[in-house]
Amino acid sequence: MRKRSVICDFGTVAIVPFPFVEQAVTKYRPSVVLSKQAFNDANGQTVLAMITTAKETSWATDIAIEDLEPAGLREPCYVRWKIFTLPNELIVRAAGRLSTRDWRATRSALKKAIA
Repeated sequence: MRKRSVICDFGTVAIVPFPFVEQAVTKYRPSVVLSKQAFNDANGQTVLAMITTAKETSWATDIAIEDLEPAGLREPCYVRWKIFTLPNELIVRAAGRLSTRDWRATRSALKKAIA
């Protein structure tokens, strides 16, 4: 039986097998969806950015997630600009959504990074 795809919308916090480049290991981690639902559905792929607790490292451009509960997160986390595309079938589940405040901060930082 083929797994049903999870189609998320921008701002969704999704649990995914995060592809670590520097390690031959995959761990299930929260990530934030950067692409719109229509794009994800049409292409069978979703564009995401890493969410990290940043306990041991930090990047100058990390974005703090202020509202943890609606995002489905239990401890302080940051959006980190490790951006990747993943087939929809690999998305395990949606954990929550960034609050309006957190999504605006993330979107603004993304525009500065790539626009």
